[in-house]
Amino acid sequence: MAVIVWATAGSVAGALVLYALGAVFGRQRLLRVADRLPLISIDDVQRAERWFARRGGQAVLIGRFVPVVRSLISIPAGVERMPLLKFTLYTTIGSALWNSLFVLLGYALGSRWQQIGAYSSYINNAAIGLIGLALVVIVVRRLRTRRPTPQ
Repeated sequence: MAVIVWATAGSVAGALVLYALGAVFGRQRLLRVADRLPLISIDDVQRAERWFARRGGQAVLIGRFVPVVRSLISIPAGVERMPLLKFTLYTTIGSALWNSLFVLLGYALGSRWQQIGAYSSYINNAAIGLIGLALVVIVVRRLRTRRPTPQ
């Protein structure tokens, strides 16, 4: 049980640091950066802000189960100034569940714990592949909409 508590505490501490970075850098700096990126528009950022305003808690909670997103979801939560107590609660719940899964699987497997790595790498690779595919689709769509029409 102590392993789960400490793993979760570490996860929450790291998430709070990224939340703070998002809060410090803020919306205006995010908009300036987005305006300079070739495939992102300010409209995209504003649409994401509206989505996060509606689904922020769910995004933080579910994001704790997705590789890469697990850490990065803390930044928009900070930018949007999601209430810190709510953010910490969702982060703690999601992190505790994720950590418990792996700690308990490791305990159940005993000396065969390395088998978890094989299975988790499949899940991580699948999630990263889906995120990569989604990014490719977004980039292709952006390039098509920005391409000048022939006259």
